[in-house]
Amino acid sequence: MIDIRLLRDNPDELRRRLLTRHSTGQAYAQLGEDINRLAVLDEERREALQASQHLEQQRNELSKQIGMRKRAGEDAAELQEQVQQLKQELETHKRRLDEVEAEFNDLALRIPNVPDPTVPCGGSEQDNVEIRRVGDQPRFDFEPRQHFELGAELGILDLERAAKLSGARFSLLSGIGARLERALTTFMLDLHTKEHGYTEIAPPYIVSGDTMRGTGQLPKFAEDLFRLEHEKPMYLIPTAEVPLTNLHADEVLAEADLPRLYTAFTPCFRSEAGSYGKDTRGIMRVHQFDKVELVNVVAPETSNEALETMTRSAERVLQLLEIPYRVVVLCTADMGFAAAKTYDIEVWLPAQGCYREISSCSNCTDFQARRAGIRYKPAGGGKPQFVHTLNGSGLAVGRTWIALLENFQQADGSVVIPPVLRPYVDGCERITAP
Repeated sequence: MIDIRLLRDNPDELRRRLLTRHSTGQAYAQLGEDINRLAVLDEERREALQASQHLEQQRNELSKQIGMRKRAGEDAAELQEQVQQLKQELETHKRRLDEVEAEFNDLALRIPNVPDPTVPCGGSEQDNVEIRRVGDQPRFDFEPRQHFELGAELGILDLERAAKLSGARFSLLSGIGARLERALTTFMLDLHTKEHGYTEIAPPYIVSGDTMRGTGQLPKFAEDLFRLEHEKPMYLIPTAEVPLTNLHADEVLAEADLPRLYTAFTPCFRSEAGSYGKDTRGIMRVHQFDKVELVNVVAPETSNEALETMTRSAERVLQLLEIPYRVVVLCTADMGFAAAKTYDIEVWLPAQGCYREISSCSNCTDFQARRAGIRYKPAGGGKPQFVHTLNGSGLAVGRTWIALLENFQQADGSVVIPPVLRPYVDGCERITAP
């Protein structure tokens, strides 16, 4: 949720920066209308609140006068009638205030975060800016195969049985394939907890609607979620970012306790609404996948530096695995709803001949903290302030599994396991066909 003071103090600048999220079209027009409507509702809300407070003061003053007259044995009927009239007016104003508040809050939850001034303006992913490339792309004297071809031939990936169990866009790993995924997960968690200072959390995989609202999944992206039938709506998490960020919802932390660094391995569940026809072969885009997530809760003045550090921590996984990648900064139109600035880490996939996203690291500033009510008390005193929250994949396990197979494939169809990962698979050096 944006800071409403930005809308009051500099509406033109806020509007300009928010509208860079869309170049043209219906989304651009709708966001412009929403910003205008939010400004109107904010003014109506303040006017209704002031009117209600004024009526409250009048009623209280008359109530005091009634008490004085009664104690003096005087008639207070006229004043009592005025109090009744004020009460009716007050109820009318409060109903109007409730209506305005409800519309304001609903609309405010649908407005995206304000892009950081350093984010490049652009209309699509084509306008993202490459920051760096790391690692040499492997050279093959044969035609490299895609992960689903390799996985099937090695007997470690069975998409047909996954479809039989659950339908399209699910995966089933077996043998060393399943072991490899578990090894990648443990390796990532060990790296982030032992070298990068993160505390490991094992969170619930099912959360409430309030928790989803805290990080921005609701109300705008309801169709992307798996909702469970329950007395109150419950949801399968689309990412561990949701429970990890909300760990401190409605809390006031001490500044001395910041930063809080959390990591978790969880399955992630996404309906992939609107993505049909994309990455239909293999396991690049599935309804259930595993991910190691990183979440930072920090003081505002440190969040930009924290974004750089978090991104480097995610990169370290690929560096140790010796898998080539690049880092890009997303343009305004390609960023996620809650992000003010995002770096994507894209891994090289030889069979596709391109880089594909394996991690997004985002600074959400105080956007999620306002929604979830996460604040901290400054060490120097003063009122509690909203923290800044950051999140990133460290990494998406399934896509790392894909990248490993494709980059380390051999001419005979086998796959070499990177040295750093071998202790996690009992020293196994190579995956071969049965």
